[in-house]
Amino acid sequence: METKTDVLVIGAGPAGVVCAVTARKYYPGKDITVMNNLKEGVVPCGIPYMFGSLNVPDENRMDMAVLGKNRVNVVVNEAVKIKPEEKMIETRGGDVYRYEKLILAVGSSPIVPPVPGIEKEGIYSVHKDMEYLRNVVREIRKAKNVLVMGGGFIGIEFADELSRSGGPGVYLVEMLPGLLANSFDVEFSRMVEEKLRSNNVEILTNTRLERFSGGERVSGALLSNGKELTLDAAILGIGAVPNTKLAQDAGLETGKGIWVDEYMRTSNPDIFAVGDCAIKRDFYTRRSVPVMLASTATAEARIAGANLYQLKVVRENKGTIAIYSTYVDGLVLGSAGLTEISAKKEGFEIVVGSTECPDKHPAAMPGAGKIRIKLIFSKQSGIILGGQVAGGMSAAEVINIIGMAIQKRISSTELETLQMATHPYLTSAPTMYPLVLAAQDSLGR
Repeated sequence: METKTDVLVIGAGPAGVVCAVTARKYYPGKDITVMNNLKEGVVPCGIPYMFGSLNVPDENRMDMAVLGKNRVNVVVNEAVKIKPEEKMIETRGGDVYRYEKLILAVGSSPIVPPVPGIEKEGIYSVHKDMEYLRNVVREIRKAKNVLVMGGGFIGIEFADELSRSGGPGVYLVEMLPGLLANSFDVEFSRMVEEKLRSNNVEILTNTRLERFSGGERVSGALLSNGKELTLDAAILGIGAVPNTKLAQDAGLETGKGIWVDEYMRTSNPDIFAVGDCAIKRDFYTRRSVPVMLASTATAEARIAGANLYQLKVVRENKGTIAIYSTYVDGLVLGSAGLTEISAKKEGFEIVVGSTECPDKHPAAMPGAGKIRIKLIFSKQSGIILGGQVAGGMSAAEVINIIGMAIQKRISSTELETLQMATHPYLTSAPTMYPLVLAAQDSLGR
């Protein structure tokens, strides 16, 4: 069967969906089709919470109704070959789709390390497939002891959720000296470790997994420190790699992802790439960086969707600032841009400003807690390079303010004179607003 469409989006994750909806807004007369190779996709960020907080796993299903509301066609099929010169793709079932503009939103695949025994039953990668995940949830809920491999965001969120669900004993294994080591400085990473340990998660940093043991099904693991663990299951939360084969086979330029320009165009001007599969460049150095976030993906998708037929100058991708937030049993952490460690590693001359203060005012207000902020500035120019925050729920939006400050290259003196809305129940006091105090602290150094 042969089908013609003006805009074809391959992939129905957050990037694919947002790109299609954005394209409909800017190009209302175009026929738009989204192709998905899964019958049921999931919200990627919600996967760890399918084991406890979301008692019914189906609550984490991707809502595809938004595509129908925006007059976007949806087909379940798998693209296996792109023929750019003919502007067509072939599917596994032998169908042909012809397009004017093609968007690759084909995502990433979980890393499976070469550990002996990793093919055993009971060892699960993190796939974005609802049918697969339903089975994983059932199996993990029956387990008495679970190993989580990886101390990044996915790993700590799995460990936290499992430890608080009243279920298994949890081991968290990380090769680096600390958790979240690529996104936070040591003082913030320690907060996560303390919180997880308080919930009886056994954290093993500076530790490698040597092998899994057991018959057809995993029953244990040997660690580099010589310790042997008894297990019923394991979750591999060590990251993912971009899916580039489809693009590479089509002759598109690839590296650590599919090459794209500032408007998300690949080396073929009629083919765009967005999300995990597209190469990411650091906001400061323009080097390739392994950042895979739904927030980044949807920002790229809006740029691509707007620029399919005519370039909108304001819709350009200026680079990835790597902005994250996470939640561990009431502790919210956020990070944006460079940490103190990464800034020094890159050779930036920096000055740091820090503060800790109540997140409501006065401090005796019901529900008040502490918020801690650390900001990194260029010593010469005073421009903000990065920030980290820890505290209660308000910290999640504070890191977004820091992210905006980074994107707009705001200086420490501008932050010092920030005008903000405050309220006793909602924010810190205007006399000691944490972003202002941290900026002042840096100016005093």
